[in-house]
Amino acid sequence: MLCARPEALVLLGALLTGPLDPAGGQDALSLPWEVQRYDGWFNNLRHHERGAALEEPLLPNPRRLSDAATRGTAGLASRRNRTVLGVFFGYHVLSDLVSIETPGCPAEFLNIHIPPGDPVFDPHQSGDVVLPFQRSRWDPNTGRSPAGPPAGLPMLRSPCFRNTPNIALYEWLPSFLQVTPPEYAGYRHFLDPSISPEFVVASEQFFSTMVPPGVYMRNVSCHFQKVLNRASGSSPAMRVCNSYWIRENPNLNSAEAVNQLLLGMASQISELEDRIVVEDLRDYWPGPGKFSRTDYVASSIQRGRDMGLPSYTQALLALGLEIPKNWSNLNPSVDPQVLQATAALYNQDLSRLELLPGGLLESHGDPGPLFSTIVLEQFVRLRDGDRYWFENTRNGLFSPEEIAEIRNTTLRDVVAAVTNVDPSALQPNVFVWHEGAPCPQPRQLTTEGLPPCAPLTVLDYFEGSGPGFGLTIVALCCLPLVSLFISGVVAHFRTRERKKLQKKDKESVKKKTAKDGVLAMEWPGPSERSYPITVQLLPDRRLQVLDRRLAVLRTVQLRPPQQVNLLLSSDRGRRTLLLKIPKEYDLVLLFNSEEERAAFVQQLQDFCVHCTLDLHVAETGEKELFKKAVTKQQRGRILEIFFRHLFAQVLDINQADAGSLPLDSSQKVREALTCELSRAEFAESLGLKPQDMFVESMFSLADKDGNGYLSFREFLDILVVFMKGSPEDKSRLMFTMYDLDANGFLSKDEFFTMMRSFIEISNNCLSKDQLAEVVESMFQESGFQDKEELTWEDFHFMLRDHDSELRRTQLCVKGGGVGDIFKQNISSRVSFITRTPGTCSYPQKTELPASEAPELGGHGLKKRFGKKMVVAPSRLYTEALQEKMQRGFLAQKLQQYKRFVENYLRHILCVAVFSAICAGLFAERAYYYAFASPPSGIAQTTFVGIILSRGTAASVSFLFSYIPAAVDFHRWIAMAAVVLAILHSAGHVVNVYIFSVSPLSLLACMFPSVFVNDGSQLPQKFYWWFFQTVPGMTGVLLLLVLAIMYVFASHHFRRRSFRGFWLTHHLYILLYVLLIIHGSFALIQLPRFHIFFLVPALIYVGDKLVSLSRKKVEIGVVKAELLPSGVTHLQFQRPQGFEYKSGQWVRIACLALGTTEYHPFTLTSAPHEDTLSLHIRAAGPWTIRLREIYSSPMGDGCARYPKLYLDGPFGEGHQEWHKFEVSVLVGGGIGVTPFASILKDLVFKSSLGSQMLCKKIYFIWVTRTQRQFEWLADIIREVEENDHQDLVSVHIYITQLAEKFDLRTTMLYICERHFQKVLTRSLFTGLRSVTHFGRPPFEPFFNSLQEVHPQVRKIGVFSCGPPGMTKNVEKACQLINRQDQAHFIHHYENF
Repeated sequence: MLCARPEALVLLGALLTGPLDPAGGQDALSLPWEVQRYDGWFNNLRHHERGAALEEPLLPNPRRLSDAATRGTAGLASRRNRTVLGVFFGYHVLSDLVSIETPGCPAEFLNIHIPPGDPVFDPHQSGDVVLPFQRSRWDPNTGRSPAGPPAGLPMLRSPCFRNTPNIALYEWLPSFLQVTPPEYAGYRHFLDPSISPEFVVASEQFFSTMVPPGVYMRNVSCHFQKVLNRASGSSPAMRVCNSYWIRENPNLNSAEAVNQLLLGMASQISELEDRIVVEDLRDYWPGPGKFSRTDYVASSIQRGRDMGLPSYTQALLALGLEIPKNWSNLNPSVDPQVLQATAALYNQDLSRLELLPGGLLESHGDPGPLFSTIVLEQFVRLRDGDRYWFENTRNGLFSPEEIAEIRNTTLRDVVAAVTNVDPSALQPNVFVWHEGAPCPQPRQLTTEGLPPCAPLTVLDYFEGSGPGFGLTIVALCCLPLVSLFISGVVAHFRTRERKKLQKKDKESVKKKTAKDGVLAMEWPGPSERSYPITVQLLPDRRLQVLDRRLAVLRTVQLRPPQQVNLLLSSDRGRRTLLLKIPKEYDLVLLFNSEEERAAFVQQLQDFCVHCTLDLHVAETGEKELFKKAVTKQQRGRILEIFFRHLFAQVLDINQADAGSLPLDSSQKVREALTCELSRAEFAESLGLKPQDMFVESMFSLADKDGNGYLSFREFLDILVVFMKGSPEDKSRLMFTMYDLDANGFLSKDEFFTMMRSFIEISNNCLSKDQLAEVVESMFQESGFQDKEELTWEDFHFMLRDHDSELRRTQLCVKGGGVGDIFKQNISSRVSFITRTPGTCSYPQKTELPASEAPELGGHGLKKRFGKKMVVAPSRLYTEALQEKMQRGFLAQKLQQYKRFVENYLRHILCVAVFSAICAGLFAERAYYYAFASPPSGIAQTTFVGIILSRGTAASVSFLFSYIPAAVDFHRWIAMAAVVLAILHSAGHVVNVYIFSVSPLSLLACMFPSVFVNDGSQLPQKFYWWFFQTVPGMTGVLLLLVLAIMYVFASHHFRRRSFRGFWLTHHLYILLYVLLIIHGSFALIQLPRFHIFFLVPALIYVGDKLVSLSRKKVEIGVVKAELLPSGVTHLQFQRPQGFEYKSGQWVRIACLALGTTEYHPFTLTSAPHEDTLSLHIRAAGPWTIRLREIYSSPMGDGCARYPKLYLDGPFGEGHQEWHKFEVSVLVGGGIGVTPFASILKDLVFKSSLGSQMLCKKIYFIWVTRTQRQFEWLADIIREVEENDHQDLVSVHIYITQLAEKFDLRTTMLYICERHFQKVLTRSLFTGLRSVTHFGRPPFEPFFNSLQEVHPQVRKIGVFSCGPPGMTKNVEKACQLINRQDQAHFIHHYENF
């Protein structure tokens, strides 16, 4: 029965009857209608929680109230001699009637805060002990209004009560209340028999005062037995607090023992019916969840507050009972100190006294008026409102005779019948014991002589799980590392396989070379590790050292009468030797055994005898041997000082500027200046190989004494000429170098040898015939065609037009710290080789050499070799220059940002749309589970975990459903998905931990289909959530699949094993299957993945069906050609209806390779051609094997070559070249393949007179050497022949040649310019296109484009090649886009 507080009624009446007219006051308009919340929240507008019901300040702490009102001495007998059997029978009846212990869902808590220093629950005075109290069940259809709390569910009667109605109502109830129920007058259909919350509290709590601290056990002969304790010993009775929920009680292990327990309770008198509750209930009642103990009285008080019971005085008023006037009138029998303590907790306000403590305090000997009235009224309503009551004759259940028989049955009869006990062993009324009844109790039971109650323990659900949980998380985090390890192993074997294929032809040569060598380990120095080498003693008096790959590490030329010193170790196994050769650094060798060393020493002695060399052998300790060794590292420090002082003298640099020297500098300098360079060290200082002809000529010229070494003075003499000499000095030096017979003349053969030595540095880019053609043309152009020998004057006349190049010619020397000394004195590198009259303006920050500037200008770009030069009107340059304005830093950044947005507008929009959708899905799920989800308690239990896991799940479902095919966007979406998947996993890690430490009552609310709160089990461990549930196990498998797919899709691995990438990427099928299973279990929410996945899946399946239909068609290869640099040219039939655009790519498969994997390649054919063509570089096992199977035809016609399977075409950004009036194509290495198709397509459309927006294309080809991709030169040559409208301007950059002005590249520049001048084509490529040396300067090049095309507002830049090149192009575009001129829009693709 609920009764509203008078204060609430007064307030409600005032609100309903008050004036509602706004004119009643000015403030009326500012006060909107507001309904007070039931829980008191938002009463205080600043501090919303003040006055909230969950922390009601007007009610005392339940534990303090329990101590004040119910604590006392046990052992007082019942005044009415009520038996313990009656008490426990009453509990049995009430447990059948009501079920308030079942917690409500979602789980809500009104926890009991324990006062600091509580002797039972807080003996250590921590002050933070809280006993959990979970609220009971409530109707989910209530509590939705802020003014109404959730209503409790009605208490239903149990069928067990209907089986014993007579005993409960007519025997037990009168003995309990001392009141006989009224006579039964028949069924009253208008009467509500529902259980009232007041009855629940009144009946159960009054029984708690009658529970004794222990229970006797006796047999039929009145022998009260000793009870065994679980710890040790025995006691006269079974302690109540130690017998809760014990399935295997040693004292109740048989039916006879249970009978003895019933007999003992029938003879035992209960505790006095007063306010006192024994400690077994007050301090040691079974606790909820992980707490083993709780306060039964405090929990009951909190339950009354949870159920919204009225106060004590309100209940008396509602039942028409007399209300006490003050605290002393409550019960005169109660100790005044108890009343004072209780009154103090309620601030002396009797109206605030709650129903439960009030009912206990008014009772003494019998239940007080309040409890008696509530209990009697409830039982009468249960009887009269029950249509199936056994006394209701109208229901036809029982006859009058049967009803009379039931009325005459007592509990004594039932016990005697069930236990087969002699009825004489029991008193007639087992609920009361009177004098003369059989088997009186030995004494009124107290705690004396009973074992103490087991103390409070707090069960740690996570105990022992910490290490396993941590290891599981570490194992999950290591999944990418495991995948990385597997990928590394696969990549290792694939790399080894590729190397085997590449070195198959070289193995025989290497084996033959290794036969004549001696295997040993070389000791490089004290701080470095030894490494295996092969030492060869060659017949031409050379000692050669090879590495494990048989590459030459070092060559020493021995000349008689040199003395070779051999120092042998005399200890530590006698396995080490030191070989000292004058003017060379020492060679320290370690052998596996003394025998191997002896064999090498014998071989060396024979070698020295054969070469007439003096060999001196000595022995010393191994430690001393290492000290005496001059290693390569020490030799390098000596040479560093050598070069520093060399350039300090040549360039007149101060000693301080030459670099710091060691402390013992004088000795070091003397040692350095007296050392001499070997041919190998001289070649290394020039960055060349010792066997190069240029090194031979230069070294022979500088080695004046002919001892095979260069002294400091000899090197200085030759360096002075290059650093400070005039063009005449340098040409004379060159003349002398190659006057091999020293007759003062340079023959044609010697001139040819000189040119050949220069060509060596460019990987022999010219054949002998081409070089002979160059020599003849140079002699003819100078008028010396009839001469067979040249004087120095003739030679210098031949170089007459190149004084500026010779003047800047240096000798590039590599040495420690040398570059920092003379770097500022060297001119910038040359990139352009032709010079045209006139000048061109550049931004002030761009500084270019004189030879480079003209060609970067408009004239150089407009010029075509072999054609008439077109000079743009000066007006265009004037307009272009007027547009150049100096802008501030912020303005430039803003302009750059605007251009960036324009460049990547589509990318930005796509990323923004996908990001917005992901963020929206995350926010929607987060909001739903935080505020709008059906009440289950999961958000309150794991707020962060559930929001993180559910929000990311929605976002990941969307991303995995809409992964696009565009490569860059595909990667971005995939990376975003994996980040969200990691966050999703992190959220579930939090969830698993919280679920592992949550009580079963919470889990049963959150997962009702999985858990049942029957008190029979503990929460599941963490591993159950990870590995024994469908979502957990599929989640772990998903992480494993993602780790494998992402690692194997990395750029590093994809380049080493495309097959591994191809196979592992097909795990996406398993990925989607696991995703569907992962969400189908519906542990937290119903499956939602199909909402995102269904439509894209249907589209994808349709696309796959179309793609599979294409893949089934075999394509015949018409032509297969093996080109240099490992490039394979395939020309194959064009399928019917195959349409594509220039710059697109396809995927091909070749079943002859034993695999069905498809590899992407760019089409090099133009759309108008009848056949398709590909140029494939052999970079991996698949492409190498492809090159092998197409190396030799097998038959005639198309049947000669294996068939191909084609899929495509697919688009890239390069196909948009025609949308710009001016386009720049930049290709590096094999990245030129898309531009081959574009160039041919452009020239073809131009020849047909097609209307095109694109009016000019600049093609920049960056290659290490033109021999790498000679097939492209053929395509460019074809373009040049068909380009009659000057649409294409080609610039070729050869990066292998040295970029500085040294002697070698200067002569190559001279030869190239001569070839362009005489034959109008490049010496290296044979094309009319402009050839440059070094790397392209993109920023100056783009600047010059702005001046050549000032009217063009947008220029398209398309680059394809290594990432380093495309980054340089992107950087140049960003710098140029800061200006208010043409906008450079960059599209790139890396390989």
